[in-house]
Amino acid sequence: MAFFFTFMAQLVISIIQAVGIPGWGVCGWIATISFFGTNIGSAVVMLIPTIMFTVVAVFSFIALSMLEVAVVTTERAKHFYTPQDVPVTLYSDADEWEMWKRRSDPVLHIDLRKWADLMLVAPLDANTLGKVASGICDNLLTCVIRAWDRSKPLLFCPAMNTAMWEHPITAQQVGQLRAFGYVEIPCVAKKLVCGDQGGHLVRLKACSHSPGLRKGSALESALGSDPSLL
Repeated sequence: MAFFFTFMAQLVISIIQAVGIPGWGVCGWIATISFFGTNIGSAVVMLIPTIMFTVVAVFSFIALSMLEVAVVTTERAKHFYTPQDVPVTLYSDADEWEMWKRRSDPVLHIDLRKWADLMLVAPLDANTLGKVASGICDNLLTCVIRAWDRSKPLLFCPAMNTAMWEHPITAQQVGQLRAFGYVEIPCVAKKLVCGDQGGHLVRLKACSHSPGLRKGSALESALGSDPSLL
């Protein structure tokens, strides 16, 4: 059992605090590093044993001994960190092809998809949103999403420039993801890197309080009925 998450140290720590119950290991996550409507890239982090997420960038949570962590990154995301600074296994698109040489070899995105019980994409930028809504799977992250078992929860946190967010196609694409059964954690109005207001990634606490985190028998059995855990 496992879960993926998209990097943002505080988000990671926030969710770890929300679901990290004594005696129960936190799972793996897929993380996408994608910045507010720009095709900046995605990253994935895996932890063992129960949840899957996508986020924006840092690794301070990795020191937590309760976690077994691996990272999946897109090529664009590599611009924002130094791979040598990531103290865990780092997967990128190249690994998908290098691991598969012949018919009996493992297929990385399928292995990751089977491994995770929940996925959180945070932030989900305009570029990856469009890909996922259209079924495009041209990198490791989007391949995992395309192959995702829809009986397991997938949460997504849109984040992009306000002009991009207000474009009519954005509502269509978000609606399509909802139609797939994915759970939206809406963006909030806040000052962006470009200076505009709106389209900001939701605060981490809202992610950990999302009803979507209670979806799925694995999480329900792990979290039990104690509302204080979320």
